[in-house]
Amino acid sequence: MKINKKVMGITLASSLALGSFAYTSANEKVEAKKESQQAKNVIVLVKDGVSSTTTTLARWYKGEPLAMDEIMSGGVRTYSAESAVTDSAPAGTAMATGNKSNDKFVGVLPEKIASPGVDSSLADDPLKPVANVLEGAKLEGKATGIIATSEIQHATPAAFSSHATHRTDYDSIAEQQVYQNIDVVLGGGKNSIEAKNRKDGENLVDVIEEKGYDIVETRDELLKSKSNKLWGTFAPAALAYDMDRAQTNPEEPTLAEMTKKGISTLSKDKDGFFLFVEGSKPDWAAHANDPIGMISDTLAFDEAVKEAVAFAKRDKNTLVIAVSDHGNSGISIGNQNTNSSYPATPVSAYIDPLKEAEMTLEGALKQLKKDNSNVLEVAALYGITNPTADETKALNSSTNLSKTLVQLLANRANLGFTTGGHTGEDLFMYSYGPGKPTGLIENTDVAKSTATALGFSLGKVDKEVFVEAESAFKKIGAKVSIDSSDKTNPVLVVKKGKTTAEIPVNKNIVTIKGKDKELKTVTVQSNGKFYVSQEAVKIVKKGK
Repeated sequence: MKINKKVMGITLASSLALGSFAYTSANEKVEAKKESQQAKNVIVLVKDGVSSTTTTLARWYKGEPLAMDEIMSGGVRTYSAESAVTDSAPAGTAMATGNKSNDKFVGVLPEKIASPGVDSSLADDPLKPVANVLEGAKLEGKATGIIATSEIQHATPAAFSSHATHRTDYDSIAEQQVYQNIDVVLGGGKNSIEAKNRKDGENLVDVIEEKGYDIVETRDELLKSKSNKLWGTFAPAALAYDMDRAQTNPEEPTLAEMTKKGISTLSKDKDGFFLFVEGSKPDWAAHANDPIGMISDTLAFDEAVKEAVAFAKRDKNTLVIAVSDHGNSGISIGNQNTNSSYPATPVSAYIDPLKEAEMTLEGALKQLKKDNSNVLEVAALYGITNPTADETKALNSSTNLSKTLVQLLANRANLGFTTGGHTGEDLFMYSYGPGKPTGLIENTDVAKSTATALGFSLGKVDKEVFVEAESAFKKIGAKVSIDSSDKTNPVLVVKKGKTTAEIPVNKNIVTIKGKDKELKTVTVQSNGKFYVSQEAVKIVKKGK
């Protein structure tokens, strides 16, 4: 690389007098800045549904600074293409692909634009799949991984690894994840890969084994594995809350343990890696207005951030970005109880009642007997110890124990909740390493910062991996049709001369002349159209 250097009229004596002050041209400064934005590895961590107040409450509860505090760098705006308050699917899509989208959409473009400032042209090709940063990293030759405490097919991890018009299409999401050839997949969601639970009857567990993964189902199996390809399926659906794990699911790994193992496995790749990590269940707790679950898994997420930053500090070539995808519950420290007393209400008045809880709402309710005979014991597990006469009456007469418990605890801890749904405020961002984003950013900038750090353009990757099949094959003189004899597994049939190719949906396969060829990315059907990679088109064009 040539760099133009200007001859500076500075004598050796004056240089020594100025110490080691370095003079560079404008070109050198630009080049230096460009190089400083490059990273070998990127780790993106998302705490689902964690409002800024939840983070504050978790810090008070812990009683010392969070690992996230050390790398606090700005804020993130979370709105979707159509709403000030986003769902996890379009939020994940924004962070993974750099494109705002609509409610329930995973990895596809929006069909409606209503939010100020969002490019209206995004809706010109509605529901078209768009490349994500994991796919870009794969094309760069990097190892990849996704980790979550929910089902791995849940909205946010799905947005970083698949493309679907609805976040609940677990069959398609799971199949794409399997055929994406991601190196490390850790979380829940075993149900979605078992044949008995799938509409198409496909046994994805067998496919995972055939692809050479070490399938691990417990914490011990995970920690002992030495494989470079890991598929961890630790629960039929979601994993337990961190606070409940020791009592209810001791065989499950923590989020920090999964993160540490994911990093150690992926870092074996000399070309670097991309890793996505989600602390999924603070969002679920927030929907239930359960501050214990919110705190439990926000702190568990913080431990995962700690592992990521510790690696980045050792490695010195890793970008770490941690954000919330949206707020939830409108939680406040202070409620009607403190209207007049807040200036003199100590931290202990908010935190001590929460410290009484031994389990989250989910964990405590799992201990409830069918006849509700142990309702007071369950309440005590959730922190309602030594209940007053009014509290006892409310518990014994409750027709919705979940709601009653959270209301009683919120009253004791002087907490407020405005909703059981998502909220639209700006949220904290944390970043560390080369190319780290700072200041107030859009959620789409998470994807853009990741792509820039890893040295690729999302736009170019998208043009490489998702072209509309009919028009692309028409350009090379081929005709297409769709074989829907198996409605759950449609196949794109391409004929060019005497050559016939078959390209199944949700897989990275093209069958030509009776032989399966593996593609670098998956084929997606969306809005009635097939989208294939340029690689698939070239294979058909060559006829082999």
